[in-house]
Amino acid sequence: MRSFTNKTTFFSIGLLLFLLNFSLVSFANAADKYYYQLKIYHLKTKVQEERLDNYLEHAYLPALHRAGVKNVGVFKPVELDTADKRVYVLIPYKSLSQLEATDQKVFSDAQFGADGKDYLDAAYNDVPYSRIETIVLRAFPKMLSPAVPKLTGKKADRVYELRSYEGPTEKYYISKVKMFNDGNEVGLFTKLDFNAVFYAEVLAGSRMPNLMYMTTFNNKQDRDKHWDAFSKSAEWKSLSSAPEYQNNISKADIMFLYPTEYSDF
Repeated sequence: MRSFTNKTTFFSIGLLLFLLNFSLVSFANAADKYYYQLKIYHLKTKVQEERLDNYLEHAYLPALHRAGVKNVGVFKPVELDTADKRVYVLIPYKSLSQLEATDQKVFSDAQFGADGKDYLDAAYNDVPYSRIETIVLRAFPKMLSPAVPKLTGKKADRVYELRSYEGPTEKYYISKVKMFNDGNEVGLFTKLDFNAVFYAEVLAGSRMPNLMYMTTFNNKQDRDKHWDAFSKSAEWKSLSSAPEYQNNISKADIMFLYPTEYSDF
């Protein structure tokens, strides 16, 4: 009886240690995973764009840097929509708690208040934008943190391709996320030097269920060459024909952007 009790005790301790170790590993992995805030400023006029650029370059990005946010991307569409000008700001956070705390740090920063006065103190009838759209994302397991692209072309010539994939249902969406991670679609992009900035699940946004990712190229010709190699690769043909990954995209949006001169990416 005593022997049985001892064995049970040892088993329980062993199980407890295993679960504790598993929890610590899981916590560590979660701690390494970045979260992203994608802020899309919608503008109507050139004056608004100039005020926003001045604010972002001289006030907002420096304040984010002082608050511990290392790299911030600012992008504009390659093809200008005169009815709805847009500026995309990508802010990477090391955790959700950092995402929650950063705005408070920024808006309590005296230097930020002084540098951004023109924007921050804008009158209600002279606003610097039409609206701000915000999307919150969580990094994929296959790329836990953002990367600054290793490009050689001039910033004005570069093409940053932001893609948004919506799923018909949550189940199909999960299939597409698995395709990137378990199916190693991310690995194929890496193999072909797509210079990705991030891959992530959309946690909150106007279009759900949804994932987004950004790849980068020196210019449009470089972009087309990479995608041609991707579509012709044996890995992609095998992955895209797998039964478990069929019909998992209901809508795909492709946005061609270029980085501003003051963008960190």
